[in-house]
Amino acid sequence: MNHHDSEKVAGTLITMGYIPTENPAEADLLLLNTCNIREKANQKVFSRLGSLHESYRLKPGAKVGLLGCMAQMEGPKIFQKAPNVNLVVGSSSYSFIPELVAKVEQGVPQVIDVSQDTDRLFETYTQSRENPYKAYVTIMEGCNRFCAFCVVPYTRGPERSRRSEHILSEARQLASEGYQEIMLLGQTVNSWKDPAGGIASFADLLKRVAEIEGIHRVRFTSPHPSDFNPEIVEVIENVPQVCNQVHLPVQSGSTRVLKRMKRDYSREEYLRRVDFIKKAKREIALSTDIIVGFPGETQMDFEETLSLMQEVRYDSIFSFKYSPRPGTEAYSFEDAIPEQEKGRRLMILQEFQRKIQLERNARFVGKELEILVEGKSQRDSKDLMGRTTQNKIINFSGPPTLLGKFANVRVTNFSPNSLQGELIS
Repeated sequence: MNHHDSEKVAGTLITMGYIPTENPAEADLLLLNTCNIREKANQKVFSRLGSLHESYRLKPGAKVGLLGCMAQMEGPKIFQKAPNVNLVVGSSSYSFIPELVAKVEQGVPQVIDVSQDTDRLFETYTQSRENPYKAYVTIMEGCNRFCAFCVVPYTRGPERSRRSEHILSEARQLASEGYQEIMLLGQTVNSWKDPAGGIASFADLLKRVAEIEGIHRVRFTSPHPSDFNPEIVEVIENVPQVCNQVHLPVQSGSTRVLKRMKRDYSREEYLRRVDFIKKAKREIALSTDIIVGFPGETQMDFEETLSLMQEVRYDSIFSFKYSPRPGTEAYSFEDAIPEQEKGRRLMILQEFQRKIQLERNARFVGKELEILVEGKSQRDSKDLMGRTTQNKIINFSGPPTLLGKFANVRVTNFSPNSLQGELIS
């Protein structure tokens, strides 16, 4: 979502006459887009702001701006902590960028907007797309759930859904421009409800996007378990364009911890959703988010998370140490877990998942898979990489003319995080 926000801001600036540069030392305007989910991210931003001239070699007169959720939460305090910042724009105020940047250009030393801009939230932006083959489409913003650990309802505001005709219009435009894959975005993307009432459900929206000529793949992230229903699985089963991969955040395998987190589902209720996903006629890859060391998490709670991972056998996970965030309910919880213990649990969990991923990926050796070729391999710049519909990364040797096209590869080897293959056609 932050990548897509950056695309929107970059596109807006280009329409204002700015030209993007790969070299920060050339920049007249340098913008840092920030996240506020974890404390470490905040620390990194202020550290970077403190060393701007050393790290970016900024030229004299260059202006610096801070965007995103950290800007939304910190607000005017940013100017006190980092007086070299000229512009602060919250995550809900990007539609005001032209007016705000104009003030900076006119010499106003400190310009800020951290309002919750609901009226202009889904305005059509000129977007500077990072990837010429895959595109993000925002379908909803914000969250109403107020999980005890999470800042999103405070930084992104309440749930607001975008009208279906605007979503479909953007998707058709992307298809006409040659984009092969679309990812629908929302903080709780499957909670989307059409304000115009034209499309009955999120599952029906998936079908409508998949029907657009030229769109070969449709993904979505991130769904909330409580709103994940069999209707979505039926669409994945029966509509080949909808990718058979679901990211379903669990956060903990302990019902006791989930209750403290205010996740509004139990371990058993989560596993019931996993059950109907795994029973699908078309195999669906599963990934998740897990937090270790939430206040009050016992060793037994942690072991319940490991046992849930063993039962589900995720294809991949994003795992983090709990980070207390000001303004959230859990920030005041007193039964904190020591950092050293959080680190120990995270290491155990990640090694546990590594073994699961090795076993999951070993199954693909010898299989022929279709991939969308996206770019150069991170392993070897001479190779290419692509993704399957299950979001598996495959590295292989092939000509650059394959970029942006579909290709068939045979899997020859595997690692925990990717596959190696050879080109068939």
